[in-house]
Amino acid sequence: MRLDRRQFIAGAAAVSAFAITGRANAATTLKVAHASPEESLIQKALLRFKAEVEKETGGSVRISLFANGLLGDEGPISEAVGDGSIDMGLGGVVDAIDPRLNVVSLPFLFDSFTQVHAVLDGPVGAELKAMAPPRGYEILGFLDSGFRSFTNNRHPIAAPADMAGLKMRCPPIPVIIETVKVLGALPQAIPYGEVYTSLQSGVVDGAEPELRDFYDAKWFEVQKFLSLSNYIWTANYWYANKAKLDGLSPADRAAVTRAAASTQAWYRGEIGNVYASLIATLGEKGLKINQVDTAPFKAMVGPVYETFSKEYGAALVSSVRAAAQKA
Repeated sequence: MRLDRRQFIAGAAAVSAFAITGRANAATTLKVAHASPEESLIQKALLRFKAEVEKETGGSVRISLFANGLLGDEGPISEAVGDGSIDMGLGGVVDAIDPRLNVVSLPFLFDSFTQVHAVLDGPVGAELKAMAPPRGYEILGFLDSGFRSFTNNRHPIAAPADMAGLKMRCPPIPVIIETVKVLGALPQAIPYGEVYTSLQSGVVDGAEPELRDFYDAKWFEVQKFLSLSNYIWTANYWYANKAKLDGLSPADRAAVTRAAASTQAWYRGEIGNVYASLIATLGEKGLKINQVDTAPFKAMVGPVYETFSKEYGAALVSSVRAAAQKA
């Protein structure tokens, strides 16, 4: 059967329209990974992010979430985002991006979340974000991992002498490891997913966790003493593979950026509420809790600042300390 000219043109137009429609409807899926539990505030934040991105892009960008270290611990996640096998990640182990990002985790740098957020929303935050693109990353935001304290199974920690000889689990973040060492304990770099069994079996005596992680991962079940010190604040850096973001349409890229900013704002509002109730809840779980006088500990950490001024750059460390003091 022969087609006349009008039938041929109509058919060609239909094929063209199908092809265009097919491209328009082809969704891009972003794989987002982190090591926190599925019940964590991080996961709740990412579920909000997912809903907002998919709504604002009309489904042209979809978010696939991988919690609880399903795609690896924090270090491997950051490396995988760099090579593009994961599109987006969150965590505090970010040496794959730039070790200098750990400058905000110097000991006793911050006293409150308000102070932290003021620094990160200013020139210091912009400087940190600028470290990522040369390595193929883009930092979308800073979600608080939070303030870290000391836990163990031997005794309360009230003075630096109480740290002596304790085997303390630390994340593989050099500034944390060095600080714990300077305070007299024996730091043990154990991946997040192995901490519970390490505490339970006595491979380590204690840890220096952020309280939400301590609760969400149920480490309180295998610890006796919680000594509140807030000795270090750490970030859950929120970063993406830059090439993947650049491959999105301008409208979709803007929607992802807006959703990340909106999620960060929501998260900051929630974290204060969480901390307010968490300590009471941990006390109800049977932990013996004491408040630490941090002055003797602060007096010991000068060598940590000296070490990391050499590693991160004295100008950067000075500018971060000055910003924290002004905030």
